[in-house]
Amino acid sequence: MTLVFTKIWIKVKQVSDPNQAKAKILYCRCAYAKVVPDEVKNEVLEKLCASGQPFECVADLCEMSARKDPQLQSLIDSEHPVQIVACYHRAVKWLFHSAGHPFPEEDDSTIKVLNMREQNAGEILAALLPEDEST
Repeated sequence: MTLVFTKIWIKVKQVSDPNQAKAKILYCRCAYAKVVPDEVKNEVLEKLCASGQPFECVADLCEMSARKDPQLQSLIDSEHPVQIVACYHRAVKWLFHSAGHPFPEEDDSTIKVLNMREQNAGEILAALLPEDEST
């Protein structure tokens, strides 16, 4: 599967009834920094696409932060918990902060950051998808 991303963010699948969503998933492709292993990024994205689970995909949170993109706040504003698939929690927190968007404290259960730099694809997918969808 070949995937190409531009500087815009895309909604991969939209849920008609927001109450159906268990948790909002935000996937960062980390397209510009090249610090996340390609095999992890690719496997997580492929399995998310195949799962049918709704998620939002952005090309690069770092780039969005540098541009102070107003979409950043809407990505984490949710009535449901948000799971962010990117890199280190502290990095994600300060990307939002530097763009002028408040980010919940680390002990806040509304945001969970999954780290593709340190976790393997299996660990991330197990956290994101029910057992029967991640295989």
